[in-house]
Amino acid sequence: MSEYTSYSYLPEGDRPEFDLDPEFDRVPPYDLGLDPAQARRAEQLLTDNIVISLHDHPVRFPRDMSQTPAYNRTARQHTAFEGLRRSGMTCVFDNMMDGTACVTGQAPWRWDDIIADLGMRQADLAHQDHVCVARTVADIEAAKRSGRVALVFGLEAATPIENELDRIDILFGLGLRQIGIAYSDSNALGSGLSEPTDGGLTLFGRKAVARMNAVGLAVDISHSSDRTGLDVCAATRAPVLMTHAGARRLWDIPRLKNDPVLRAVAGTGGVIGMSAAPHTTISYEHRRHTIDSVMDHFEYIAGLVGIEHVAFGPDTLFGDHVGLHTTFAAMLSGAAGSAPDHPRVEYVAGLESPVENFHHIAGALVKRGYGDGDIAAVLGGNILRALRGIWPSPAC
Repeated sequence: MSEYTSYSYLPEGDRPEFDLDPEFDRVPPYDLGLDPAQARRAEQLLTDNIVISLHDHPVRFPRDMSQTPAYNRTARQHTAFEGLRRSGMTCVFDNMMDGTACVTGQAPWRWDDIIADLGMRQADLAHQDHVCVARTVADIEAAKRSGRVALVFGLEAATPIENELDRIDILFGLGLRQIGIAYSDSNALGSGLSEPTDGGLTLFGRKAVARMNAVGLAVDISHSSDRTGLDVCAATRAPVLMTHAGARRLWDIPRLKNDPVLRAVAGTGGVIGMSAAPHTTISYEHRRHTIDSVMDHFEYIAGLVGIEHVAFGPDTLFGDHVGLHTTFAAMLSGAAGSAPDHPRVEYVAGLESPVENFHHIAGALVKRGYGDGDIAAVLGGNILRALRGIWPSPAC
């Protein structure tokens, strides 16, 4: 791998000037308590199998998270190349600046902002040789063979398409391969999870899902309301993704999903990725948010819908995730209801950033006694199976 820093091809005066958090060793190492044989087996499973994160932000953030809005407005997020190289991942679903940010103004999800970010990120990636863009399953498989990390570009909400179906085709043509219906707030397609009245999928939303199916764009319902999620699953002709969520049965907050929605995703042939965003996938058994809390959600959902429908989308980044939530709290609509009492954490121990997540996930699965076949499916095989039913596979 050639040494490379994001946007180093630009003249110095054109590069964003921010003091960024380190790509690794930001917090103390986490000890899963594995014996040497378990540790070797976990690492071998990462080496032998395609490993996919259904949702992460594989970019570096400012040490001072209050600078994040200004940083995002540059449209030049810095990919964490060294952190990705150490991560053990083959592929990451990268939702760019997600629902909380924009590049030219204060309101999120403007069309021109999304196009600018998509173009700038791919221009940056074109000047190095370790991280590539994946648009087909074959691209992910090729990344594994070559030892590279593939990024799948996506959006957490379809809000920027407004009411123009053709924008779905444009995003697909520019390399996007996954899109959410709504990001907590409602939009022209349907209700988000923070709305007090759940209107479900709109007529335009049904047309959009049909177009997404036709073009081969994966549909995500992680931030959609319950009814919208059920409506999407009923309308789709392809597997549906829930890229980063958890089970409301284990922790009663709107951000997590009820059993009918989880079953509906599995009923489409889809996959549910376990999130580790701070203070979300807590469980009543493990109220301090750690990898143990997240594994509680994994085991519950696997028992509910089958292990062939579960994976991981930790929703982490290279920086202070709790600080990011604090910075953007005023910009996000509050979800209805309140969370049960729980300790506040500075970070989610064991799943703090993409550099460590899958080393610990593989170790946790080994420690809990899962067989190699099930672990391989959870690490990436389940996602590959779903993507083969969603994405086109053109031959040159």
